[in-house]
Amino acid sequence: MSDRNKGILLLLLSAFGFSLMAAFVKLSGDVPTVQKTLFRNAVSMVIAFGFVKYFKARLFGKKENQKYLLLRSALGAVGILLNFYAIDHLVLSDADMLNKMSPFLTMIFAAIFLKEYVRRFQVIAIMIAFAGSFFIIKPAFNVEVVPYLIGLLSAFFAAGAYTVLRVLGEKEQFYTVVFYFSFFTTAALLPFVVFFYEPMTVKQWIYLMAAGLFATIGQFGITVAYKYAPAKEISIFFYSTVVYSALISIVLFGQIPDRWSIIGYIAIFGASFYMFLKNNQDPKRLAEMK
Repeated sequence: MSDRNKGILLLLLSAFGFSLMAAFVKLSGDVPTVQKTLFRNAVSMVIAFGFVKYFKARLFGKKENQKYLLLRSALGAVGILLNFYAIDHLVLSDADMLNKMSPFLTMIFAAIFLKEYVRRFQVIAIMIAFAGSFFIIKPAFNVEVVPYLIGLLSAFFAAGAYTVLRVLGEKEQFYTVVFYFSFFTTAALLPFVVFFYEPMTVKQWIYLMAAGLFATIGQFGITVAYKYAPAKEISIFFYSTVVYSALISIVLFGQIPDRWSIIGYIAIFGASFYMFLKNNQDPKRLAEMK
């Protein structure tokens, strides 16, 4: 099997893992969002700890990378909290697609903070994706729009975390980054969970443990996938999460996205597919088209 196909399979596995994570988070019911987030990260922390110890790597990374690791962890923690809130209050596929705005936002942040060049076709894709998000949100001046805005805000924080990861690059091993992030989030949320703890049933414990397990599969899958093939060649396959989430929404929760949301899905996926095609054009041909 070629490295590209390995990357695609790992990305499909990662997407499936994140979709099941979201499903188990929703299935766990009325557990506070902070409590759900802690369990998700505590499980990831234990698994990542095993990887770090097995490969005899640094638990908390190098001294010169601490500010980036801390910033990535803080942004990621807020992003997950907001995403879990959206998952609890929206159709699962709506919450998933709003969170999938993060790649487009990452391009904006990379241009602002890392001075990366944004091509004309990327600007067009960003505009189409944002238009698609409005079809999902269906802006209205009432409280019903709040979970949608929180879902979109989760993408902003995720994009911030991904931008910092670009800065880190290959400076730290992926399992160290995952452990650091999971440890940071668990430590930050533990006092709140202890103070405001809500008793859980055995079923809720199982659901949240499963959410943490599948989140770890998703996290490791996407990280290793991009080691086999560049993001520009395979990233489109990560949008399979929307298909998984839509099917899970219908089968497990009886939630069917409305026609406006479906139009939004098509717009955001179309923008991503457009970028995928343009990114994989021959560089010389692309230069001629500018």
